[in-house]
Amino acid sequence: MLRYLLRFFSTFFVIFFIPALLCSESIQYDIAYIWDDDLDNVLDYQSQLEEILGSEEAAHLRIVGRKQGGFGVVYDHNGTALSSAQLMIKHSQLLLENGLSECFAVEDSGYFELYNVSYGLGPNLEDMKKRYAKVYSYLGNEVGKNLFIEQTDRNNYTLIYRRRGDRSSTYAVAKKHAKLLKRRKISTTIIAERNRPEVFGESSYLNDQEQPEQPAETTVIEGPGGEPEVQTVVRDVAKVRPEPAEQPTEQRPALEILPASGTFESSIELFIKELRRQGKLDSDEKTGWMVYDLTRGKSIVDINADQVFQAASMIKPFVALAFFHKVKDGQLKYGPQSRRNMELMIQRSNNSATNWVMRMAGGPAECDRILRTHYGSIFKNTSIIEYIPAGGRTYKNSALPSDYIRFLQALWADQLPYGKEIRRLMSLPGRDRLYNGTPIPQGTLVYNKTGSTAHLCGDMGILVPKDRQGNRYPYALVGIIERESRASNYGNWMLTRGNVIRQVSTLVYKEMKKRYQLM
Repeated sequence: MLRYLLRFFSTFFVIFFIPALLCSESIQYDIAYIWDDDLDNVLDYQSQLEEILGSEEAAHLRIVGRKQGGFGVVYDHNGTALSSAQLMIKHSQLLLENGLSECFAVEDSGYFELYNVSYGLGPNLEDMKKRYAKVYSYLGNEVGKNLFIEQTDRNNYTLIYRRRGDRSSTYAVAKKHAKLLKRRKISTTIIAERNRPEVFGESSYLNDQEQPEQPAETTVIEGPGGEPEVQTVVRDVAKVRPEPAEQPTEQRPALEILPASGTFESSIELFIKELRRQGKLDSDEKTGWMVYDLTRGKSIVDINADQVFQAASMIKPFVALAFFHKVKDGQLKYGPQSRRNMELMIQRSNNSATNWVMRMAGGPAECDRILRTHYGSIFKNTSIIEYIPAGGRTYKNSALPSDYIRFLQALWADQLPYGKEIRRLMSLPGRDRLYNGTPIPQGTLVYNKTGSTAHLCGDMGILVPKDRQGNRYPYALVGIIERESRASNYGNWMLTRGNVIRQVSTLVYKEMKKRYQLM
């Protein structure tokens, strides 16, 4: 059926659309994927496009503003009518195979570039991180969650406030910030939004603050093709954390999860029931929710915690653990190539990088064996069965919500090999469903991994908010929505269900705020 639709679509376009386009050879064309008044919806859709199209194609995606209002995602092609038609058909096939709507060729007009504020450009990442600290601490809520270091096309780095505004209003903000930062000798300018790779963000900065630099051993090893690789082994140390406001009434083993009880879990259940009543969750959709207070060692929400769900991309931190287990045992080395693939796997959810890491660790069956044999107290019913198929259509790998919680517990307690590196990877900037798009305040540290397929929308992670004295109170959160059948409009389904997870995450934060007097 899909092939028939694609053939019909391609034929229709060639017969009826291309002749009209060829009449205007001087016009340039781009590819458009979505238009929406809600920027958060557009950003979520862009994340899914990047996973389906791959990193090379994703580099050409742009968030733009529409002259009649709203935002969109376009592929900055600037091509002829014919080349744009060919690219449109190629991308539409990939999108339809993954349940998204087809894209369409549009004239390179009718929309405009968006702009960000820049605070400097340079080749030294460490220097840019120091500048990040100054801007973040001095501007505070002015830049909030949207301060990033990007890597430019020329291997330089730029520090930006990702505002995504029109040119004139962004220029006004840049002038205001220039005055505020004058004493710090930091100048400002504006730059166009280019979807450059983000290498450092708020959680990266906060994670570095939580974990001071420590001695490292550096050795040179032989990499692929005989080329030298530098291996850096960092000794993990315990994270510096505040004492809990109240001592737990009983001490429990780190990996024991007792059933939650109380009115808050009931309120989450009622919230989900109301969404079903309103038709915002379908009858064939099951959900799983877990919240674990890492300060007190207590489960707060425990809904379908021991039901098996598809794992989608949330399996990727488990693959990282299997790889690092072999590094710990001296069977693998962690050098620049493996580090880059790890970053692509966790931060960008890149499927080719995931399969590379999985192959290096011995394949799906070996990753599964490592977890069961050496981390059985964490993974009660996790199954790693397959490599990630083309387009990310992975439906065979699975896990329990409680498995994610036990993994996050062990990660926070420094009980996993290379735990510091796994936390760094999970703190790299990226689109999430626990913090981005929620009212949870700036300054919350987040470690997470999302998962999305035509059947599943989920996120799992640790949020570390703070009170007004700067004390932090971590909690782990897992939210999963899985449907039996493929959604008829997967793009809309993914956006709406992602927002359900954000709503639950917001409710959880409000509950934790009451318990610990958070900001």
